Amino acid sequence: MKLIAKTFHGLEGVLAEELEGIGAKEVKAVNRAVEFEGDKEILYKANLQLRTAIRILLPIHHFTAKNDQELYDEVKKFDWSTIMSVHETLAIDPVVFSEIFTHSQYVALKMKDAIVDQFREKEGKRPSVDVENPSIRLVIHLAKEKATISLDSSGDSLHKRGYRTGHHKAPLNEVLAAGMVMLSGWDKKMPLIDPMCGSGTILMEAVMLAKNYPPGLHKKSFGFMGWKDYDKKLWNKVVDEAKEKITHPRLRIFGSDANIKAIDVARESALQFRFNRDISFSVTSFERLEPVYPKGMIIMNPPYGERLMKDKDIVDFYRMIGNQLKQTFIGYDAWVITSDKEALKNVGLKPLQKLKLFNGGLECGFHKFNIYDGTMKKIIKFR
Repeated sequence: MKLIAKTFHGLEGVLAEELEGIGAKEVKAVNRAVEFEGDKEILYKANLQLRTAIRILLPIHHFTAKNDQELYDEVKKFDWSTIMSVHETLAIDPVVFSEIFTHSQYVALKMKDAIVDQFREKEGKRPSVDVENPSIRLVIHLAKEKATISLDSSGDSLHKRGYRTGHHKAPLNEVLAAGMVMLSGWDKKMPLIDPMCGSGTILMEAVMLAKNYPPGLHKKSFGFMGWKDYDKKLWNKVVDEAKEKITHPRLRIFGSDANIKAIDVARESALQFRFNRDISFSVTSFERLEPVYPKGMIIMNPPYGERLMKDKDIVDFYRMIGNQLKQTFIGYDAWVITSDKEALKNVGLKPLQKLKLFNGGLECGFHKFNIYDGTMKKIIKFR
């Protein structure tokens, strides 16, 4: 069957490699998504194991519509009893890029009307809508006149790994953090530091990657579990096989932040997944931080845009980042994500690589700096 894995801009290539790694066929990267083919087992593996996917969709109905009546009629042509029963609930997520259909919620409403009207005419009853926890979640993608309706096999977004405690609003999506670690080329053996780790998202994703730990292992439910052809035995097999492949390498991963509350949240997240022995945390500002090892990698998400108040603060802050890298982290590769191109110039280093990513609605640059080899004298103890 043909499937679609949704992702963020800039992560399509990484996701395509992940899909090939789990056995998907006919893998093709497109804008913010990867198309592929696979059986039910591949569908289950994709939801459990993919780090850079937001959700996995199964397209079930394609059509064209030039107005709302055609939209209603085309949706109604599909036999919805093959997907769900009248006693089940549904939710519809619209994704609309069209000059004809300018209100996405209106598209969702017309689609819902067509589905429930079909049931009412055939059975005298209609299914209900449940936006929060539906039995069946549908996605309609409408580009100009072309529409595709898909079954959402994931349910809640796959970025919700289960380690987020809720006490801290994470500025970095887990899928983006995983993509950054994978794009960096970190070999899982070299020391890794996030000197502005906040709630620890980058570090948690790095540990899961190094351990071959399935990011969906703690997710309690998936959309496909409400489908008529859900195979619980096959799902359990996929989960058991994934668990057997988890490794326990010795990791050198460090996180620091000047905010003690952020570090407390990061430690709690690590404890949720029993990664507390894999990550060493320190309440330390970057300007006072010195490395444990002479070589390694830094991945950081420094404050930018709305996270800093004054232009002078931004200039001074990024200048400090550059000074620390040049003076203290010689021998390291440093990756920095930011949406503030002007502020980044104050780092005073020429990036060897630039990648375009999106953090929420912000277009960001993910920049690699190489700090040439040297020697280290001081060591900081991470606790």
